[in-house]
Amino acid sequence: MVSLLLAIIYLAFISLGLPDSLLGAAWPSIYPEMGVPMSYSGIIFMIIALGTVISSLFSDRLTRRLGAGVVTALSVFLTAAALFGFSLSHSFLALCLWAVPYGIGAGSVDAALNNYVALHYASKHMSWLHCMWGVGTIIGPYLMSAAMTTGVWNDGYRNISVLQIILTAILVLSLPLWRIVRKTAHKPEAAAAGSTQPVPEKALSLREIVMLPGAKSAMFCFFLYSGVEQTVSLWASSFLVTEKGIDPVTAARFASLFFIGITVGRGISGFATLKFSDANMIRIGEVLIGIGICLCLLPLPTMLTLAGIVVIGFGCAPVYPSIIHATPAHFGAAHSQAVIGVQMAAAYIGTLSLPPLFGWVANHIGLGVFPVYLGVMFAAMVVLHEMLCQRTKAAHTALV
Repeated sequence: MVSLLLAIIYLAFISLGLPDSLLGAAWPSIYPEMGVPMSYSGIIFMIIALGTVISSLFSDRLTRRLGAGVVTALSVFLTAAALFGFSLSHSFLALCLWAVPYGIGAGSVDAALNNYVALHYASKHMSWLHCMWGVGTIIGPYLMSAAMTTGVWNDGYRNISVLQIILTAILVLSLPLWRIVRKTAHKPEAAAAGSTQPVPEKALSLREIVMLPGAKSAMFCFFLYSGVEQTVSLWASSFLVTEKGIDPVTAARFASLFFIGITVGRGISGFATLKFSDANMIRIGEVLIGIGICLCLLPLPTMLTLAGIVVIGFGCAPVYPSIIHATPAHFGAAHSQAVIGVQMAAAYIGTLSLPPLFGWVANHIGLGVFPVYLGVMFAAMVVLHEMLCQRTKAAHTALV
């Protein structure tokens, strides 16, 4: 039962990643058809991200009322409906309207699944879960390109919406499994960390969540991690071309290897968690990110600079899933869903704000500041993670 449900959750995370890369793949065909500027893709992206932030903040209340299985099924159905709406759209306004349910559905399922796996499965599964998301982001553009080869971009969205509807049916049929696993699957390390404390009858307010020991450190750690990841995603290719004199084709190839590095790295991280704790997995990732930033910063041969982008990807791999998996140990099972929801919201806010902020900085100083900008965010992230470990450790000690 436990393994069957885990396979379904893996499938759900592949499904979660499928549409994330569709807009970028289809946009070159969409914006001329709709007669809007190329930059308008950012508007749709922001609507989706804002919806995700809002639903992440409400994930604790929804999960308490409906349960993780029902929230996941409803959220996937909501994204399926939104994707089908995208496939029927022939105006920019319609895309903006359908972006709202897509963002809301994505945020709810992300927070609910992350918390469920953190509570009921070992750390390796969290790494592999996020590896499955990466697989989805890689498959999505291929499905879109295949659809556009024989038809139009609308067909790509329609095909993936059908896959999401099929997954919704599977999730509905699997609802009894969620209740069984919740009663029978308990991680020994969770109990040892004090995460079996009683769940409060009422959901915590945002202010109460933020006031938990270490919560602010966890939120800003996620905020900065997402800033590092998304700034590299958006600006690495431009940095390589403008500052390092690398041809655009090679730069684009290595920029894409950044995401492949994250996906492959998370697959490897799942095995590494058998030997290392969540905190040490994060530290290993931080060391690799630091090495990658140094390779980009120093006046080294071109291949080492290119390798730096890939190394940053490998470094990012264990950080996100390990911080999430450690949440019940840091804050207890009673508060983990609430804290993970706020962490997700902080991550999406970082995605929304920090890459554009770098664009503003680069416009005034130059793209050469790229590794320095990454280094400042990275250093702050390291400090905040250590503060999180120390504060929650002190809080647990005080309770003993």
